Amino acid sequence: MHQPHGTLRCGRFSFSLSHPIVMAILNITPDSFSDGGRFATRDAALRRAEAIVKEGAQIIDIGGESTRPGAPALSLGEELDRVMPIIEALHGSGIALSIDTYKPEVMRAALAAGADMINDIRGFSEDGALEAVAKSECAVCAMHMRGDPRTMQEAPEYQDVVTEVREYLDRRVIALESAGVSRERIVVDPGFGFGKTVEHNFRLLRELPMTSPGGLPILVGMSRKSMLAAVLPTQTAGAHEHGTAGDGHGDVASTRLIASVSAAVCAAERGAAIIRVHDVAATLEALAVWRAMSDVSEGEIAE
Repeated sequence: MHQPHGTLRCGRFSFSLSHPIVMAILNITPDSFSDGGRFATRDAALRRAEAIVKEGAQIIDIGGESTRPGAPALSLGEELDRVMPIIEALHGSGIALSIDTYKPEVMRAALAAGADMINDIRGFSEDGALEAVAKSECAVCAMHMRGDPRTMQEAPEYQDVVTEVREYLDRRVIALESAGVSRERIVVDPGFGFGKTVEHNFRLLRELPMTSPGGLPILVGMSRKSMLAAVLPTQTAGAHEHGTAGDGHGDVASTRLIASVSAAVCAAERGAAIIRVHDVAATLEALAVWRAMSDVSEGEIAE
């Protein structure tokens, strides 16, 4: 086990990194590949958030723009209209709030409303993104992506995917630190499914600790993704590496649940600090078993 040590500063919260943190996905989008728009309205999103809190997640990651392969870009106004009412409503719920965005304007608005973390698929490379987070107390997650959501799965190629992902993340971490963001606030994400083939994704998972520059905490997001469907004994999900825009929520959820939970345990075993999932309760149960095995091997489990 390669679990990192120390704490993560995350806005109003401080998280121990001695065990993986479970981050719950809350997509406020009508075209999510997995949720199928089930939480696109304010009331539905808040009901889902209430369930997430009860299930035991430590962070909710709120997203207003779909980043599935082939997804079109969303206007600034539309994204703000989707996510801001949810952030404002959940601020006093007792759970850390992350906003999944690459737009500096959304970052600033979310932080002003009390968001604790910014999760950026573009690694804070947009003009103004570094400045938007530098003077706050929020945690930041810089992700690797090759290309953009509309084109990223068009035959991605790497000489050495692990090295290239780590080197990119290292550059983004240097940029964040140069802007004034302390290392205690920084998390990195190798970007499973973002400009990678199935083989690339599983190589990154196998060598997960090597994707992090300087041993920074790693966030992983593999939940219900097509990389999992691609290796199942039966392809009932109808999914492949180029995306599943036509999937219904029920099909994706039912056919990828066990694979998603298994991937979460694999990531935990390889030292993931934050595991971003749709299925909170099932993931926490699996991690409890994994933790019991790990603790008893270290002489820590309580009778």
